Amino acid sequence: MFKQNPLRLRLLSYAVIAYMCMAFAWWSILLYTKNQDAYQAKVEILRMGAAAEGLFTDEASFKSSDAFLELEEKYSRQQWMILGEAALFMLSIILGVWIINNSYGHLIKSAENKRNFLLSITHELKSPIASAQLGLQTIQKRKLNEEQTERISVNAQHELDRLKNLVDNLLLAAKVETNYKPVFEVENVNRLIKDYIDRLMTSYPTVSFSMELDTEYQTAEIDRSGLISILGNLIENAIKYSESPAEVVVRTKLDDTKFLLEVKDRGLGIPEEEKDSVFHKFYRVGSEDTRKTKGTGLGLYIIKEMTSAHNGKVFVKDNPGGGTIFSIQLPRFQK
Repeated sequence: MFKQNPLRLRLLSYAVIAYMCMAFAWWSILLYTKNQDAYQAKVEILRMGAAAEGLFTDEASFKSSDAFLELEEKYSRQQWMILGEAALFMLSIILGVWIINNSYGHLIKSAENKRNFLLSITHELKSPIASAQLGLQTIQKRKLNEEQTERISVNAQHELDRLKNLVDNLLLAAKVETNYKPVFEVENVNRLIKDYIDRLMTSYPTVSFSMELDTEYQTAEIDRSGLISILGNLIENAIKYSESPAEVVVRTKLDDTKFLLEVKDRGLGIPEEEKDSVFHKFYRVGSEDTRKTKGTGLGLYIIKEMTSAHNGKVFVKDNPGGGTIFSIQLPRFQK
């Protein structure tokens, strides 16, 4: 029923809650009224008893008597208890409705993201496998010259590398949720980044890479594999969401307390209202049915989790002139 009629179930829940609120309000009013009636009856009984005993001569002296004041205080306290419990119950209902509604929204969003992930991961797995398989079948079934064979082999290798990166990301996403532990070593950050980007240039020959690396400090105590994973996912994300030819700028800044890594692009940018959501697992901007870019929604999630494992912070902001800037701030720097 939930899958077929979620809106009907939600409206039914609201109807039940509304009925409970109205019923409780009615019973609260009724109890308050009955308390008032009981108070008036007790006052009359007390007045008749005092009058029979000749304990007071007028109404003013009766209302100033200890017995009347004690009775009034008792029933006044009961009235406030009724009103307080009614208010507390209504606030509890309102808070409960808000929590249920908020949880329902997160549940629907999570289900949608998982659905999008399944759609994207199916395509992402099938596409490189089919391309590599087609290339190998072409080499096997046709007589090709050396240049053709080389071109098809390179394309097949590129697709297999893409498949490997996808599987690595899936495994890493599972690992960062459970037992990921950074292994810190003193590394030359500039050399590490240069070597990695040099390798990327062969896979992305049309992408314009530029580096603005800190020349004063070059050595930091970092988790090598973690930094490469963060950098790789940031660059891949920048390329995917940029019009060809993509422009990617990698910048580092090191000082006595932190290591700053920035990746800038001139891509499509991220709407302001989605800048926090992009770090959620499986989340991707837009709809999977209409989105043209490849991806699984795990890259930025991995970046967020790995940065947190390093006791660092990740920031996203607009790049002046268009695009996005992702900033990773990591502590534990050594000169």
